[in-house]
Amino acid sequence: MKGLRPIVKDVLLAVVVVVIGGAALAGAYKGYYRAAYPVKYIDTVLAQSEKNGLSPSLVYAVIRTESGFRPGVRSSVGATGLMQITKDTFDWTQYRLGETPKPMDILYDGEENIKYGAALLRLLIDEFGSVENALCAYHAGWGNVKRWLDNPDYAPDGYTITRIPFGDTARYVKKVLETRDMYERLYD
Repeated sequence: MKGLRPIVKDVLLAVVVVVIGGAALAGAYKGYYRAAYPVKYIDTVLAQSEKNGLSPSLVYAVIRTESGFRPGVRSSVGATGLMQITKDTFDWTQYRLGETPKPMDILYDGEENIKYGAALLRLLIDEFGSVENALCAYHAGWGNVKRWLDNPDYAPDGYTITRIPFGDTARYVKKVLETRDMYERLYD
């Protein structure tokens, strides 16, 4: 019996080391991914998500995918700011919100950009019935999604796009959804 005591001690010590090491590794893993998936503009994202009935993780996923949290970025097609909104889309969103048109340069302000980006997402979800369809429209445009929903090759039921004909849009939707899922895992 006495010979078992050192073995039991060694086993217990090994278990403690594994548990502590696993917890430390899990913490380092989560810390690494939280740095890669930040939550900047938190007050604005939470307020606009609530106002528009969106999950904050979806708004963060679009921001991270579109701009990597760089408010001053402008794409080659003129999409501006954190959520990469084009002039036509900005004008359409303001019109749908019943607002007087504002100058495009306000979209370089992170809070304003999130305000209009979140409102745009809500409008597209309401128009097209799902987050996936809305993301297609966010990336490929309203008109393309209307055509895809009318085509049984892309939307057999007329409501759900099951095959996205633009490869870059298919990759975009997949990336945003995966990013949203990562935000949900990291931040609940």
